[in-house]
Amino acid sequence: MPMDNQRRDRKAKTGKVRQVGKQGRTGRVRIEVSAGGIVYRRTPNGVRVAFILDPYNKWTFAKGHVELGESVRQTAVREIKEEMGLKRVRVIAPLGKLDLWFCDNYRPEIRGTLIHKHVHYFLMEVLSPEMGMPQKDEKIRKVIWVDLQQVKSKSSYSDVKPMLSRMIEILSLESRGGSSDSRSGVTRQVSGRGQSGGRSGRRRQRRGNRPKPESNPSGSGSA
Repeated sequence: MPMDNQRRDRKAKTGKVRQVGKQGRTGRVRIEVSAGGIVYRRTPNGVRVAFILDPYNKWTFAKGHVELGESVRQTAVREIKEEMGLKRVRVIAPLGKLDLWFCDNYRPEIRGTLIHKHVHYFLMEVLSPEMGMPQKDEKIRKVIWVDLQQVKSKSSYSDVKPMLSRMIEILSLESRGGSSDSRSGVTRQVSGRGQSGGRSGRRRQRRGNRPKPESNPSGSGSA
């Protein structure tokens, strides 16, 4: 999806600059916040995870700067739709945040500036049938789908490996009959005995069918 100049201007204004001391020196640091998603789909042959080929010829995941008025979750969904051409996705769970420091040597307007960047990642499932279309305006070259067991070796950036481990943990739990709480990102087991009341309910039911014991002189009853 092409972005107009107004969109680019808004994105450029989201960075904050402050004076900090780092490694014994005081200098200008630009704080930036980005968000993105790791997207999967279920197929008859198993789970497939989407990768994009970025402008630096690296296999990675769609992300972008948080625009004014957006939450990190909203940004992540927007970036997936824009950079990958996926129309319908749903957020499953947050995967974590990267905390990065680097010197920007690519953007002429801030070249040489020390950047402190926070990158939030979310796990998402694609709900529409399309396979994706790379956003040429952002120099995204390809969108591919990779087997779940190959995602760690396919990723060109090692700093996202903890996010990939978290994703595999969540999807493995779901395949074993669990589910993940998409709001908190906490994975929890869901028992299949909920409707019947579980073991404790059956124990209570068996106790209720037992004959009542004779009265106890102490008045405490029988356990």
